[in-house]
Amino acid sequence: MNIKIGLAGNPNVGKTTLFNQLTGLHQHVGNWPGKTVEKAEGHLNFENARIEVIDLPGNYALSAHSIEEIVSRVFIVDESSDVIVNVVDATNLERNLYLTTQMMELGANLVLAVNMNKFAKKRDYNIDFKELSTLLGIPVVEIEAIDDTGKDELLRAVKDATNKPIDSSKKLVYGAELESHLKELEKVIKRDISLLDVPVSWTAIKLLEHDKIIEEKVKESKYFLDIFNEVKKVEEHFKDIFNESSEEVIANYRYAFIEGLLNESLKKPEVEEPTISEKLDKIITNRILGLPIFLVIMWLIFQITFTVGAPFQDLIDQGFTLLGDTILAILGETTLSSFIVDGIIGGVGGVIVFLPQIVLMFLMISILEDSGYLARAAFVMDKVMHKLVGLHGKSFIPMILGFGCGVPGMMATRTMEHERDRILTMLTIPFMSCTARLPVYTLFIAAFFTAYQGEVMFSLYFLGVIVAIVVAAILKKSLFKGITSPFVMELPSYKLPSLKGVLIHTWEKAYGFVKKAGTIILAAAIIVWMLSSFPVGVEYGSQDSAIGQIGTVISPVFAPLGFGDWQPSVALLFGVVAKEVVVGTFSSIFGVGEDGAGLETAIHGLFTPLTAYAFMTFVLLYVPCFAALGTVKQETNSWKWPLVMVAVTTATAYIVSFIVYHGGMLLGFG
Repeated sequence: MNIKIGLAGNPNVGKTTLFNQLTGLHQHVGNWPGKTVEKAEGHLNFENARIEVIDLPGNYALSAHSIEEIVSRVFIVDESSDVIVNVVDATNLERNLYLTTQMMELGANLVLAVNMNKFAKKRDYNIDFKELSTLLGIPVVEIEAIDDTGKDELLRAVKDATNKPIDSSKKLVYGAELESHLKELEKVIKRDISLLDVPVSWTAIKLLEHDKIIEEKVKESKYFLDIFNEVKKVEEHFKDIFNESSEEVIANYRYAFIEGLLNESLKKPEVEEPTISEKLDKIITNRILGLPIFLVIMWLIFQITFTVGAPFQDLIDQGFTLLGDTILAILGETTLSSFIVDGIIGGVGGVIVFLPQIVLMFLMISILEDSGYLARAAFVMDKVMHKLVGLHGKSFIPMILGFGCGVPGMMATRTMEHERDRILTMLTIPFMSCTARLPVYTLFIAAFFTAYQGEVMFSLYFLGVIVAIVVAAILKKSLFKGITSPFVMELPSYKLPSLKGVLIHTWEKAYGFVKKAGTIILAAAIIVWMLSSFPVGVEYGSQDSAIGQIGTVISPVFAPLGFGDWQPSVALLFGVVAKEVVVGTFSSIFGVGEDGAGLETAIHGLFTPLTAYAFMTFVLLYVPCFAALGTVKQETNSWKWPLVMVAVTTATAYIVSFIVYHGGMLLGFG
């Protein structure tokens, strides 16, 4: 028996935690057909059934305001899905059930999974699940997404709902006034058979809500004039009776239905004590303390990254050195041994040694995200972003995700309502220091700043944020003039991150890094080795080699920044493919071990502490990798904005690095 289900719900209700709990490592990520919205899929086996699980985008509504909302509602009306599991937060049932009512309007085959009951019980919320199920007319299951509580009961409810589908719209009651006018509108819609592929009542509601997609669909009907005239008549009636728009009237009826449900099925204490989340937020989101707390947390992350990661990095480094020495001992000084040792091990191994720091960084960002803190960071940054840039704090969430990787950060801008704000945010994300740059920082900081590793790393990340704010402010006043939309964002309850969820997120990112090392970085390493070895007869990796000649041509461009040698120039050139390749290029040029000296010793001949910092600044700010540029093209459906991004980031990197180098010289750091 094969079952296909979708997990639907508001953001921060534990939907993805449940997905990870159900599917474990049996999951993969792709895009919806024809869309750029990311889709997580997984599967599990339960009582002779293979259940395919789709983690739908988190939404508050099924309107046509965002790609995510459209994707979710298309999936719900898709006949190929058997059951929709609607995950709701037991502490916020009124808000969460608003989405439930909209899925009921579609007649979706629903199972309600009520999560976070432990938090609800701590607040003395008493939910009558049996009564709630009776009133909704659908199965209601009590679960805890962070563990196995209710897991089997939920899966059995899914199997039962698959065998006996339920039309969830039957128990939906909106009152005589609205329902009578909906029926009048439905009569006109029913004249066209092509409009009956979805519940006619849902089409009527969406027309009254001015849903653009449904309006475009109805315009193709030969009865469209009659339908829109009836819509206008109902709207005018609502305005006369309620003095409200039809959208407001429908929203009020939905909330009235929810209020009736909860009056019968939920008991709350008359006076509620402040929750732990509310008490913590008085400190963490405090207008004075919020920003310093955020900076301290980021500083701690960088300290842990270096302190804990260094011993593991040394072990991997020793392993690659031993491997290289062994191959040289077996094959001798030959072209083949040079290809394996200098090209593959030097290029790929030179990057893989930084895997411990990257894993630690991903691990800690996942913990911050799953605990609910990242939403607070956006809230704290809202005032700064709004005053200095003209963007609201919601832009800071994609920017923070950019610390992990710019690609998901850019994709996260889809939640923003205005295209102008979305593109501006995308243009700032490359200034966030993604983990691909971490190998470069780790190499140079270990070589030049051993006494201040965490502080130097923190300064680079902080510099990226400051530059992003300054560039965004300039762009806002030039290319993106306009009024900023208000910032409305839910702050989820603090919760202990699920160990399985955090480990899965970390594994996915670490695997992606290793996969990149085995593909893009390997290909770049081979090209660098070939250019370092030819023409035949030249010393490997010398200035007379092909790569040395390329570097010599472009090196004058970087001379004003303090790193005018040919080796840094070609490293930056190849780093356009992927930032890890900067280190891979150095490793390939200098070879593994270079007469017993490490790569750190080799770069000492090219840099001083000041020029090393200027170089890291350039790597931080210059053109993002090919994958990021491709994502911008995909998200904006235009080559204009990737080209603008290349121009803005490269110019910014040059100007800021110039200021760092010459400013340092003036201050006596040369």
